[in-house]
Amino acid sequence: MANKRTDKQIDELLKRGIDEVIDRDSLRKKLKSGKKLRVKLGIDPTSPNLHIGRSIPLLKLRDFQQLGHKIVFIVGDFTGVIGDTSDKDSERPMLTDKQVKQNMKDYIKQAGKVIDIKKCEVHFNSKWLKKLNYHEVGRQADNFSLNEFISRENIKKRLDGGKRVSLRELLYPLMQGYDSVAVKADVEVGGTDQRFNLLAGRELQRHYGQPAQDIITNPLIEGLDGRKMSSSWGNVINLWDKPADMFGKVMSLRDDLIIRYFVLTTRVEMDTVKKYEADLAKGSNPRDIKMKLGYELVRFYHSEREAEKAQATFVKIFSDKQKPSQIPVFKSTRSDLLTILVESGAVSSKTEARRAVEQGGVKINDEVAKDSKATVKKGDVVQKGKRFFIKIG
Repeated sequence: MANKRTDKQIDELLKRGIDEVIDRDSLRKKLKSGKKLRVKLGIDPTSPNLHIGRSIPLLKLRDFQQLGHKIVFIVGDFTGVIGDTSDKDSERPMLTDKQVKQNMKDYIKQAGKVIDIKKCEVHFNSKWLKKLNYHEVGRQADNFSLNEFISRENIKKRLDGGKRVSLRELLYPLMQGYDSVAVKADVEVGGTDQRFNLLAGRELQRHYGQPAQDIITNPLIEGLDGRKMSSSWGNVINLWDKPADMFGKVMSLRDDLIIRYFVLTTRVEMDTVKKYEADLAKGSNPRDIKMKLGYELVRFYHSEREAEKAQATFVKIFSDKQKPSQIPVFKSTRSDLLTILVESGAVSSKTEARRAVEQGGVKINDEVAKDSKATVKKGDVVQKGKRFFIKIG
């Protein structure tokens, strides 16, 4: 049994970082009863890194865990191959087993930065999904209509636009829903884009004679460029980013996202967050509040010491306009500037590298690089933007 909790604790659990609760009355009653709930989250390894957009449901799992409930963390090694297009405006291509295996290599360790993995149940959904046959899938599919699927906003938009929707995509909600059956979930947590899939879990649990799980949906968060945070767009803050990189990325956020990030991606007390919000409304410098956010995220994912170092590095580079005391040495396969920028990870393509040079955003030994065909030699320091430095080895 989990310990019985006060109304205030339950309100906090059912309010912070939440968009919708289905069924709120049912879940509140269970929480007040002291029953130890099985709280499920599944994540597909579609990329090697978890970003802080993923931390929002993970933090909600942590909230449940701290109240004594059982966390069931599912790595979608099977569903990851099939691909969920709930939040996509085009068909997600199928991944290979090899790609998924490589992507999920460190998923559990990354999730362990937020939740206590040792106290969780961890499953890979290929364990039960690979065993299903056509007969069983047909019985599951009979619980849903085609109209229900194509009425979903993003699917309808694609169909109206003449874009392809594969039959494979129709099967994904069945698979995620069956995960809830396999682990006997009492609660499932997921983003607002997962609402249809989460509801499918309730239907399939009823089909198999289980009580229907309650559902918590969390908002999706904007990335560094203002669009939804997505690994495919590269606008992310990853849980495994180095402290200085994490801090620097936070400092590049739009000012209007500061409070939203505090609420959704941290567990700083809400009274403190409201104070920050009031300070901003009164005209406080957004940079000062943003530095508190950067410090908190680095402290949470790394340590207090690393947060202090990251903040000091930021102040030194950006406020005092100095180079960092330690510049990483990089060895490239070629000496031309564009290749070095791509291979070092400063940019994702030569097109982006060329654009950065043309816009005056690249320096070689403190001099603005004016020629995208420039070459560099050993010992040169290449700088892109305000916080990317490498020394050519």
